[in-house]
Amino acid sequence: MDIQTKGTSSEEAKTVQAVHSPVKQKLWVGSYLLLILLCLLLYFLLRWKVLDISAGYEKIILKLLLAASTAFGVLIISRLLQGIVLKRSHTKAIQYNIIRVIRLLVIVVITCIFISFLNSNWYTAAVSLGLMSLLLGFALQTPIASLIGWFYIVIRIPYKVGDRIQVSDFTGDVVEINYFDTTLWEFAGNYMTNDLPSGRLIRFPNSMIFQYQVYNYSWEKFPYIWNEIPFHVSYQSDLDWIEKTIRSVAKEELGEGMEERVEQLRDFIKETPIDELEIKEYPFVNFRINANTWIEVLLIYLVDPKKASAVRTSLIKKVVAALNKQPDKVMFPKGDNR
Repeated sequence: MDIQTKGTSSEEAKTVQAVHSPVKQKLWVGSYLLLILLCLLLYFLLRWKVLDISAGYEKIILKLLLAASTAFGVLIISRLLQGIVLKRSHTKAIQYNIIRVIRLLVIVVITCIFISFLNSNWYTAAVSLGLMSLLLGFALQTPIASLIGWFYIVIRIPYKVGDRIQVSDFTGDVVEINYFDTTLWEFAGNYMTNDLPSGRLIRFPNSMIFQYQVYNYSWEKFPYIWNEIPFHVSYQSDLDWIEKTIRSVAKEELGEGMEERVEQLRDFIKETPIDELEIKEYPFVNFRINANTWIEVLLIYLVDPKKASAVRTSLIKKVVAALNKQPDKVMFPKGDNR
């Protein structure tokens, strides 16, 4: 599980650390200031004819120097804004999204700056930008759809960095949300029969969220899922004792905090139009008849989806050990009916 945690938050941590470091912040801002001064110095040297450049190129170079100095000023503002965002009490996932939005806006603003400086007036710049956007819109329909999908993810937050999700046949923990695609650290998949990391990364275009359902196992308000473990016993077993024993072992293993979360879930349900749903005593133990002439005892409990495999293994070991202590009350299937 440590591997999952590290993989899930690596990109997010890099993004946050790169901006949040005070030393790096000062280095970037200082570098941009020096570049602004250099651009302005070259600009005035050309204007005062200190540097000898062909008249045909002088005008274009002057515009480029002004555009570059303005762009570096925008980058300074961007760095300061990112530092302010990271100092606020936002969660890391929200910080990650806001920083991505700021960086995208910076790219758009700098592009507009260069287009406007290189054209003689704003009307020409607007027409040029419009024609460029029209051509790119036809040529890059899929990437543009993915970029719109990224905006949807940032605004609606169907998932965020660190969440465990399923989109189409892809299941995994969200490692990175780029402008055009999302990267998952896969769990289960073709190589695993359990919810453990497979070691593979999945990258899919953001436009897929408009085509498929998004299953999020890490809802912020209630980041738990229901899980169940079946145990098989014969008809001659003491079912009442089995139920009490399994519930006792599960309570001890899951901890008292889980009962509080069940109460929290009850409160969520009360706030919804679903008034027929009832959550009984927790953890649940249900019985049903199996087709192979035995009784299935189902232990149903809440669990953190990223810890489901470890919790399941621990519960099976402890429940089986507790049931085996009373072989006269618990009869497991034997012989041909096993």
